[in-house]
Amino acid sequence: MLNYLIVFLCSMVPLVELRGAIPIAHKISLDDPSFNIYLAYLIIAIGNMIPVPFIFFFARKVLEWGKDKPIIGGFFRFCLEKGEKGGQKLTAKAGRGLFLALLLFVGIPLPGTGAWTGTLAASILDMDFKSSVFAVILGVALAGIIVTVASLLGVSILT
Repeated sequence: MLNYLIVFLCSMVPLVELRGAIPIAHKISLDDPSFNIYLAYLIIAIGNMIPVPFIFFFARKVLEWGKDKPIIGGFFRFCLEKGEKGGQKLTAKAGRGLFLALLLFVGIPLPGTGAWTGTLAASILDMDFKSSVFAVILGVALAGIIVTVASLLGVSILT
């Protein structure tokens, strides 16, 4: 049970998210044959999506509030700038295809392009909540497939 909790919590951490939790789950499954990797995938995907509504509705407000505060201001400004840059890139590349652009932004596992940043960008761009969440869900699924394949290839090379 502890291993499932570990991958669940890892999948909720910004910058780690699903991209880091899947390789951790694969490592655990190599060491513990009773660890159900399919259940772990489901737990990881759910863990990665739990913060999304909170990010969409509250992160921008909290970051705007804290950007001028001592000690935390620098970090909050960094997060806002990251979300704004992500939003500008999405808008510039997507035009009217913002849904697909958000899906691909979240789904292609590059540093800083996960559900956290994608949701913050959608919030900053004032995208519709339902379509944003649906795009992020599909993006997380795509990233999960890509990371799983890469992880399995890496594991098969090492063993």
